[in-house]
Parts: sequence; structure tokens; C-alpha cells
Amino acid sequence: MTAPVSAPRAIVYRTRGTTHGPITRLMSPSDLGQVLKPFIFLDLVNFQAGGLNQGFGMHPHSGIATVTFLSQGDVRYEDTTGQSGLLPAGGVEWMRAGNGVWHSGSPVGEAPGLGFQLWVALPADLENAAAQSQYLAPELVPRIGPVRVLLGDHCLARSPVAAPAGLTYLSVSLAKGERWTYTPPVGHTVAWVAVAAGRLEAAESIDAGELVAFADSSASIEVLATEATSLVLGSAVPHPHDLVMGHYSVHTSREALDQGEAEIRRIRQQLREAGRLS
Repeated sequence: MTAPVSAPRAIVYRTRGTTHGPITRLMSPSDLGQVLKPFIFLDLVNFQAGGLNQGFGMHPHSGIATVTFLSQGDVRYEDTTGQSGLLPAGGVEWMRAGNGVWHSGSPVGEAPGLGFQLWVALPADLENAAAQSQYLAPELVPRIGPVRVLLGDHCLARSPVAAPAGLTYLSVSLAKGERWTYTPPVGHTVAWVAVAAGRLEAAESIDAGELVAFADSSASIEVLATEATSLVLGSAVPHPHDLVMGHYSVHTSREALDQGEAEIRRIRQQLREAGRLS
């Protein structure tokens, strides 16, 4: 007798987002972030070679962490935890905004840039913690087969980023005709895939520029690259709180949001006094 073949894990949402210049917003806290929390925001970044005004000037956050990963192109960064420098292609920026932080990022050099910026809703015990940033050079990002482990762990590889427990974020590069199967850790019933370049077959076709959300389940996700493909995948234990939103902040309560936005205003005044904001 042959073992029964399991049905592919169903895709329940898909989007191409909205595009403005080099940025395609695939997910926001007010839309698909409600379904995929703790993953609440995702931008697909496609910087053009030599383009002007393609970066992100100094801006604030609280209550979340941002994760920036470009498979192509370098980014210059600065944040109010005191860090600044150059993040090469293949490196990872983790900015735990916590109680409040300001940061900036902009492409450098003549090469085009391709990658993603993700926001993660922090648990209640970290949403107003002190801001903390990590910048991993490409050689510090664990790799196993076609997978770079950006957050969490996969197989025998674990990211050095100090992210909260219960979430995994992977970058995957597949050759044409290559199959790859992801088996989520126990409790990771939230899962999604976004394709930067190429095309996949899963339960349905997934094209470049699309984000798809899978049905809540512990089932594995199997994909087939019908051409050379780069993608990111997130899986997590569901975030148990409502999303309470400010302009650049997402918290679990109005009180936590008020505290974070007060800290953002305090830092803004410091930046203005130092001549770093207009």
C-alpha cells in the first residue's frame, strides 16, 4: 500500500499590494497584518540603480521591531541607539523599537537594490522596553541549503538576532525546477510567503511581487520553483493581542501606545536641538 498524499496547504489571501516608486506595500497593520500578526507590515523594496530620493529619512517607531533584508544592494543606516554604518547585501537589520526609536536607511552605490522590510508586533513585555538594534554582516546570517535564517531557527541553523520566541523568518533562493518543503515548528499556525523574483507553484501559482497567506494550520508548505526564484517566508505563533495603532507605532494597548509616542516626541526634540531634523 502507498501512503496517502496530503493536500497542499491552502492559500487563503493573496495580494500585490500598492506600489509607489521603488516600494510595494504588501501588508499593513490595518489590512493583512490583522490576519498574519505578529507579522504586520511588509514592503517589497526595488531600488533602481543610481536613483535619487529612494531612501527612508530619519523617522520614528515604537512597539514593533523592523527587519530589513536586501538580497541585492547595500544600505547605509543610522539610529538613535547610537549605531550607524553600511549594511551590505545579504546582511540583516533588526531594530527593536520598543519604547521608541528613530532611524534612517538609504541605498548606496550604483547597484540596484532588491529585498524586504518587515515589521513584527512585539509581545507586551517588550513593546515598551529600551530600543535595541543589531546589524548582521552577510557572513553572520546562518545558511542551510537554499535558506538564510533571518529570524528564529530552521533545521540546525539559528539566527543570532535576539528576536522574541515563537517566530521564524527565512530568505530562500531556488533554482528552476527545485522543490523545497518547510515544516513549521510546533505552534506556528501563521504562515505566509512573498516572492521578490521568479515564480512558484504551491497550492496555487505565486508570481513575483505577490504575498500569499496560508490557512491557519501546522501543515508543511511545499513549493516548486518554475524559474529561478527568491522569496521570503514567515511563520509564527499567533500574536494574541489587538493592534493599537499610531502613525509609526503599533502596541497592544492605548496606554502602551501613549508611552511610546511620548518617548518618540522626546527623541524628536533632541534630534531637532542637535540639528538632525528640520
